[in-house]
Amino acid sequence: MGNFSRQMALSSALLKRLQSRRGALNSGAARSFTTTEGHRPTIIHKRSLDILHDPWFNKGTAFSMTERDRLDLRGLLPPNVMSPEQQIERFMADLKRLEKSARDGPSDPYSLAKWRILNRLHDRNETMYYKVLIDNIAEYAPIVYTPTVGLVCQKYSGLFRRPRGMYFSAQDRGEMMSMVYNWPAEQVDMIVVTDGSRILGLGDLGVQGIGIAIGKLDLYVLPVMIDVGTNNEELLKDPLYLGLQEHRLDGEEYLEVIDEFMEAVFTRWPHVIVQFEDFQSKWAFNLLQRYRKEYRMFNDDVQVCNLCAEGCLDFLRFD
Repeated sequence: MGNFSRQMALSSALLKRLQSRRGALNSGAARSFTTTEGHRPTIIHKRSLDILHDPWFNKGTAFSMTERDRLDLRGLLPPNVMSPEQQIERFMADLKRLEKSARDGPSDPYSLAKWRILNRLHDRNETMYYKVLIDNIAEYAPIVYTPTVGLVCQKYSGLFRRPRGMYFSAQDRGEMMSMVYNWPAEQVDMIVVTDGSRILGLGDLGVQGIGIAIGKLDLYVLPVMIDVGTNNEELLKDPLYLGLQEHRLDGEEYLEVIDEFMEAVFTRWPHVIVQFEDFQSKWAFNLLQRYRKEYRMFNDDVQVCNLCAEGCLDFLRFD
C-alpha cells in the first residue's frame, strides 16, 4: 500500500508538472535561460530536442548539468560535460583526420572537403563554428570565402542541405513586403544581395550565386538571393537546379523586382546597409545610381569617380 501511495503521488506530481508546463507554453509566458560565450544570459523559448536541433542555441556537450535540467536536456546528451575549448580541440582533430577522406571523388579538391566539414559544424552548432573560424581565420577564410566559394557556387545545387539567408524571386512579385517578416531577427545590420548574374569570374550562375553571399554571412551579413532567372543553358536544362528555370528578366520587369525588394527590406529594417554583390556590369552602375540617394547601399565591385561630371565606372575585383 505504501508503494502504491508513493506511485500515485509521483504520478500526480508529474501530471501537475506537465499541466503547468503546457499552460505556460500556451500562455506564451515560458522562458528558459542558458548561457553563451562570456556567461551572458540568453532567453530562449525552446526545450529538449528543439534546442539540440537549433544551431543558434545548441552547445552540444558543453551544456552544464544545471542547464540540462532546466532545459529538459538530461539524458539527451552524453553525461560528460565538455568545455568549449575541449569541443574545439576534438573538432579540429576530426577535421585534420577527415579532410582527405571527405573528398567526394577525385575531382573534389581538399578545399571543398574542408568546406563540407565546416558546413556540417555550422549546421549543428553555430557558436562553435564561428569560434573555430575566428581562432583559425588565416587558414579558413579562403575556405568559407574566396577562392573556395567559387567552386561552392558552381556545385551549390548538389551541395545544398540546409537553407541559409533569404530567397526572393520573380515569382514573388507583390509578396516581398510580407516575406521579409519571415526572417526571425528583429535587427539586421547588413545585407549582401546578388542576382547571380556575374559571380566572381564564373559568369551567370543563377540562384547558385547565393553561395557568394553566404560566404559573407560567415563574416558579417544576412545573405540574400534575388532569382530573376538565368541565361545559363546548362542550368536551364539541369533537373537538379534549385532556381527558376527560365531566362532572366530584363528592362523594367527586372527593375520592378529589385525596387520591390529594396522597399521591403528597408521597411522591415530601416537602418540596414545593403551591399550589391556580383551584379552584371550593365546593371551594377545603373542600380547604384538608382538607389544611392534613397537607401543606405553600395556596390564594392564598382567605383564611381565623383571628379567626373558624368561619373565613370571602374570594375574592381576583390576576389
